Amino acid sequence: MATVTKSLVARSPPSLDSDSEDSDSLNVEGEEGWEDVEQETDDQQPIVSLFSDETFPSVMAMLEHCKQEHGFDFLRARQELGLDFYGLIKFVNYIRSEAKAGNKNPDITSAAFLEDDKYLHPVLEDDALLFSLDDLPDSPTPGGKISQVEGSLARVAELEEELQRLQSQFMDYRLAVKKSLDGRLNENDTPALAKSSVGLPVAVGGDSKEPVRDDDSHYFKSYSYNAIHETMLKDAVRTEAYRDFIYENKNIFANKVVLDVGCGTGILSMFCAKAGAKKVIAVDNSEIIDKAREIVFENGLGDVITCVRGKIEEVTLPVVQVDIIISEWMGYCLLYEAMLDSVIWARDHYLAPDGLMVPSHCTLYVAPISDPDYIADHISFWYSVYGFSMSSMLAGIHKEAGVRHLSPSAIIGSPSAFLQLPLHSITPGELTFDHSWESTITQDSDALDGFTIWFDTFFLPSRESTVPADANAETWDGDGVAFTTGAGGKETHWQQGLLLIDREGCVSGPKALKKGQKVRGRIGYKKQDSNSRELDIDVEWAVDGDGGALEHGKQQWIL
Repeated sequence: MATVTKSLVARSPPSLDSDSEDSDSLNVEGEEGWEDVEQETDDQQPIVSLFSDETFPSVMAMLEHCKQEHGFDFLRARQELGLDFYGLIKFVNYIRSEAKAGNKNPDITSAAFLEDDKYLHPVLEDDALLFSLDDLPDSPTPGGKISQVEGSLARVAELEEELQRLQSQFMDYRLAVKKSLDGRLNENDTPALAKSSVGLPVAVGGDSKEPVRDDDSHYFKSYSYNAIHETMLKDAVRTEAYRDFIYENKNIFANKVVLDVGCGTGILSMFCAKAGAKKVIAVDNSEIIDKAREIVFENGLGDVITCVRGKIEEVTLPVVQVDIIISEWMGYCLLYEAMLDSVIWARDHYLAPDGLMVPSHCTLYVAPISDPDYIADHISFWYSVYGFSMSSMLAGIHKEAGVRHLSPSAIIGSPSAFLQLPLHSITPGELTFDHSWESTITQDSDALDGFTIWFDTFFLPSRESTVPADANAETWDGDGVAFTTGAGGKETHWQQGLLLIDREGCVSGPKALKKGQKVRGRIGYKKQDSNSRELDIDVEWAVDGDGGALEHGKQQWIL
C-alpha cells in the first residue's frame, strides 16, 4: 500500500534560530532542502537498530528489540518528552549519534537536545526509521497500560523476530545437511572407517592405521535418548535443588542473561526464564536439543530461550558475555564424563567478571566401608553356583569402580573431604590430582572391604561466598541451597562410587578393625589415556596398628 511520508534528506536545513518567530521555525514547506514527497512503493526497507548495525523487518520489531536488549522504551520516552514529528526526528538522530559515540545509555531525562539543530541532519544515510515515524502507534496511556493497537503491533514484532530466528535455524540446518551430503559424496576419495578391537574407528584402505580418537561421539549420543533424561528429571534431590535455588533467588536472575551448558530437555533454562531472566541461551551437542526447542515453544518461552546445538567450545553465541552460567555437569564420583572442563571453558570465555556460577561449589569425600552382605551376594557367590565353581567370572571384577546406593551402616569411618571445587576459580589442571586423606574408624568391623566416594553440591547466591572446609550438605544452614549424594542422604541417580579391594593384590590379608583406629592414604584422579571422559582412580591406604601399619595397600580402579 502506498504511503505518504516527509522527505528527510537535508541539503540545507532550515534555520531554527531561537530568535526567529515560531511560524518561521516550524514552516519548513518553503525552506530549501526540505521537500514533502510521496513515495509509492511496496518495498519495505529494513530498519536499523538505534544502538547497533542489526536490522529488523519492521519498526516495531526494532523498538521491541531495543526495549528488551537495551532497556530503552522509545514510545514511552516519546510520550514523556511530548515530542511532535520534528521532535521525533531530532530524538532519533540524537540517540543514533550518542550510540555511534559509544554511549549506549543516552540521557533522555530532558528534551535539551531539541535545542540543537544538528539533530535535524540524519546520522544514518537513508534512515528507514525516519520515513516510518508517521506509522508509529499511539503512545502508552498515562496509567502505564499499552494501547490495544500497540500491543497487537508488539505481538506482530515478536512473531517477525521469531520468524527470522526460525529462518536462520532452517538455513543452518540446510548447511548441515549439505555438508553431510558432501561428505558422503566424497567418501570414495577418503579411506573408509572400521572399528578397532577396542571400539575406536581406524582408517582402512589408506596409508595410516592409527586409531582416530573420538571420545565425544558415544558420550553425546547417550544423551539423545529419553531414558537418561527421565532418570535425571525424576531425581527430585537434583532437580528440586536447582529449582529451589532459582525460584528463591529471583532477584539474582531477573533481567539477566543466562547460559545453560548441556541443557538437555531445557528444564533449568525454563526455571531461569520463569524466574525473570531476560535471555537464556541453552546449549547442547546432543540430538536432545531438538526436543528441548520444541519443549521451550510448547511452554511459551521461545521469546526468552534460544536453543543452540553444538559443543560450547565450538558454537557462536548471540551474546558477548553472560551474567550467569548454570549447568548440571556432575557425573559419577563427580568428575566422570569430564563435562566440567566445558563448563570451565564457558566460564573463562563468556562469564562477566562479576557473574555467578550455578552451582558454585562442590566437595568430594572418601570413606572406608565394610559390607559383608554385598561381598557375599556379588563376590563369594561365584565360588559356588548351584554346586559349580565359576571363579573365572571374578576376573577383573575388582578393577572397575561400581556405582550403587550403600547402606549408611556399611560406612565404617569418618568421611574425608579430599577435594573442594570453587567453581568460580577452579582450573582444568586441578581436576587431575593426588591428595592425602584420613579417616577414623567409627565401628568395629571384621574387614576393610573397600572405599566409597560421593560429593556435596552447594548453590550460593554470591561469587564472594565460600564453603567452610568442614561444611556438610546434610546439615547445611547457610545461604543458598545444598544437597549430598552420600549414603546418609536421600538417594540420587548418582548414588555413590564403590571401590572394592582386590585382596590378591594386597600385601596383607584382611584385618579386623577397631573403633578409633586411623586409616590414612592418598587418592588420585586422572583421565584415562584411552578415553578422556573416563577416569582412573588410584587409592593408597594404611590402617594404623600398635606396631605400625596393620594393613596397607594400593590399587587402581577404572570408571
